[in-house]
Amino acid sequence: MPTVKRITDQMNERIRRLVETGLADRVQFGFPRPAGKRVDVTFPNAAHVSMALKNFKYSDVYRWFVRERVYNVKMLDGALIQMAYEFAGDRLQRHRLAFLPAPHLHEFQNSPDVYLHDELHGDVIARSVVPFPLRCDYDGRDERHAEVAHPKSHLTLGQYEHCRIPVSAPVTPHWFIDFVLRNFYHTPARRDADRMPAGGAAFDESITPAERRVMHVVVPPSAS
Repeated sequence: MPTVKRITDQMNERIRRLVETGLADRVQFGFPRPAGKRVDVTFPNAAHVSMALKNFKYSDVYRWFVRERVYNVKMLDGALIQMAYEFAGDRLQRHRLAFLPAPHLHEFQNSPDVYLHDELHGDVIARSVVPFPLRCDYDGRDERHAEVAHPKSHLTLGQYEHCRIPVSAPVTPHWFIDFVLRNFYHTPARRDADRMPAGGAAFDESITPAERRVMHVVVPPSAS
């Protein structure tokens, strides 16, 4: 079962790998922080993520996050990755994992050669691309769980308040980074997710039978 130490180590190993691949522009490593009876695996300025829950335009939220460095990783194309976990002992209570693409071409304007001559970022300048954030959230508290309507582990696309696609289990840093790389940074010639190390054990499933009967996302049982 993933523990505070294992999640912290896995998070930081994946961040280092993103630096090595050349995909990361700026990074902030995760660290465990005791908070009363719980331990948070977090990053500097993580307290500001609540900005995303307020009624602001996505572009304003994104600029705030960049200015205040509210991220683990700022990718070369401007996208932000945020990863935070909350444990009680070594039992996971909650997590928030977010991928927030740049909502404009600011990075392209500053470094056009990166986009014009690098196949990996070619889609960023396509007019058909609509940047939108996604989040994988987990909340193990029974009082917060509403079967199907509010699964314990769920995927939210865009800023739709009631978009909660069931996910079979809480998501480790390994599987979140794998998901981001595989779906937003792979090209026929470059497949960095395939070169990431195995992520070890996954969390126990949290999905209910009723949630399995609707469209849902499955987290592999292990990363071996």
